[in-house]
Amino acid sequence: MTEHTSHPDILKRLKRAEGHLRSVIAMMEDGRPCLDLAQQLHAVEAALGNAKKELIHDHIEHCLTDEREPRAMLSELKQLAKYL
Repeated sequence: MTEHTSHPDILKRLKRAEGHLRSVIAMMEDGRPCLDLAQQLHAVEAALGNAKKELIHDHIEHCLTDEREPRAMLSELKQLAKYL
């Protein structure tokens, strides 16, 4: 398995999102207003989306190389595209 230089940064983002999600759960348990909850959930969702995008872009840049067979690269790129 290839070590990606972006993975430590992505891991930090995911851990931060995890902390925010725990905060949202606590807010919900405390009966906070729905508008506050929706705002915080939106932030968590955006953080996860950004981490996913960074992971996919990194994979495209570093794993889909000229050394691979073009059809295999295209197939993998098509698979990745459904996650963007």
